[in-house]
Amino acid sequence: MILDLDIGNTLSKWRLKDTLSSEIRSRGALWTREEWRPGSDIPDLDVVRSVRISSVARKAVLEETVALLRRRVVSVHVARSTAEALGVTNGYEEPWRLGVDRWLGTLAGYHLAGGCCVVDCGSAITVDFVLPGGCHLGGYILPGLRLMKESLKLGTRNVAIDPDSEADELLAPGKNTVEAVNHGIYMAAVSAVNRIYAEVCDREGVALPLLLTGGDARVVSRGLRVPHAVWPDMVYGGLEACFPLTAAERAGRLSGAPRVPAPAALEKIRAGLAFSTLL
Repeated sequence: MILDLDIGNTLSKWRLKDTLSSEIRSRGALWTREEWRPGSDIPDLDVVRSVRISSVARKAVLEETVALLRRRVVSVHVARSTAEALGVTNGYEEPWRLGVDRWLGTLAGYHLAGGCCVVDCGSAITVDFVLPGGCHLGGYILPGLRLMKESLKLGTRNVAIDPDSEADELLAPGKNTVEAVNHGIYMAAVSAVNRIYAEVCDREGVALPLLLTGGDARVVSRGLRVPHAVWPDMVYGGLEACFPLTAAERAGRLSGAPRVPAPAALEKIRAGLAFSTLL
């Protein structure tokens, strides 16, 4: 079995993947911690032969996790942000400072769709662009839905936005404080993503496929005005592309990869941008 770990600052996700069939056998999530308990926090390591790790947590968390795993597992692969990988050139002036989750998402998106825009809707919403040919432009970081809600300090943080709500409903004025907060932060998030996407496509003169991932991708997806795909396993896809361990991965088939719709025509993107600028 392969254990894939996506360690965030607050929440960590894991999955077990069968080495022979490339099927996902189980998944889990837990609060990030420095001391992990195999069999309780993560699967029993007796069945694991290889581990792949993406971590944006504190250095001590990663070091303790790797030390534990290397005592029990044959091979441990830790992803790092680099100046170049898999045909993509990192756009950061100091490539190692790019969050490795963003780097892996960009690599997975490029592997699947070529030039693209990758939006990760987590604690923060990150938007990264890579052009056809593999030039990563860099990106944008803005507060995620939960972080925006917490910043208002109105006692509404525990009332989540229903991911099944229709976009028209979420963009309408709220009828109470909870609705007003939820609809306001939703409007801010989707408006920012829509505008960033259109501005960069216009500036670069190319209509790029759009891919979403992260815990709030499903709800943000409902408010986007351009064709796009949601890929929950995008960071894992980046781990698979960087450290292919199964026959399917070595053949370029990444788990859960969606069908990516063709982007809107550049002229249509520019027309929508021009209209919004006039408002």
